[in-house]
Amino acid sequence: MASVASIAKNDESKHDAINGEQSNGQSKRPRIMIADDHALVADACKKLLEPENDVVATVGDGRALVRIAATLKPQLIIVDVGMPLLNGLDATYQLKELLDSIKFVFLTMNADPLLAAEAFRCGASGYVLKTCAASELILAVREALKGRCYLSPAIAKETIDVLLHKVTAFAEERQRLSERQREVLQLLMEGKSMKEVAYMLDVTLSTVAFHKLRIKEILNTRSNADLVQFAIKHYMIAA
Repeated sequence: MASVASIAKNDESKHDAINGEQSNGQSKRPRIMIADDHALVADACKKLLEPENDVVATVGDGRALVRIAATLKPQLIIVDVGMPLLNGLDATYQLKELLDSIKFVFLTMNADPLLAAEAFRCGASGYVLKTCAASELILAVREALKGRCYLSPAIAKETIDVLLHKVTAFAEERQRLSERQREVLQLLMEGKSMKEVAYMLDVTLSTVAFHKLRIKEILNTRSNADLVQFAIKHYMIAA
């Protein structure tokens, strides 16, 4: 059976990019939002889910996800881990703080059981690999909407081991930085200038400079290379 990734690849020649599409209907079907910076994957997900759900919006970065989801209040969000401007983990955490009722299903290429465990800690109801059969995503969505959890069988055993033995240490290390410090770090490591970061977060330049200094102090590092390694290790940016 085709995977989400293969469906996206097969649709490439006929894809029309979708960005911020909203549904104005009064359907009683579940309202779903898709967040993935690869437009073809988002389109493939939309096609898979539309027979049973109303896809109210698709977005390509984490900050847009938080902003638009807070307005549309979907019942469930399909979200990738690695997204620009704000990674999927932190976006999920922020939205759970705002709207606890929203369900999240992570759809990712990353089979790292430690990452899957962290996704559930942040509030996920499902974790699906893009290389798995497309039917898995449909099943994960159904389970999440019923208040249950779904984890791709390909990584289930390893993830249980991680949940039992490793996830606490990983979470504690990640949480050495505050939510705002993680935002600043991700944007800086994506190549944004401090001025650009200040504008995006609506803070002063001196505030960004202070956060960067505190980040270095907390992580006990002096070089940007070490900051990059921390951001990669904690899935803020891609390797």
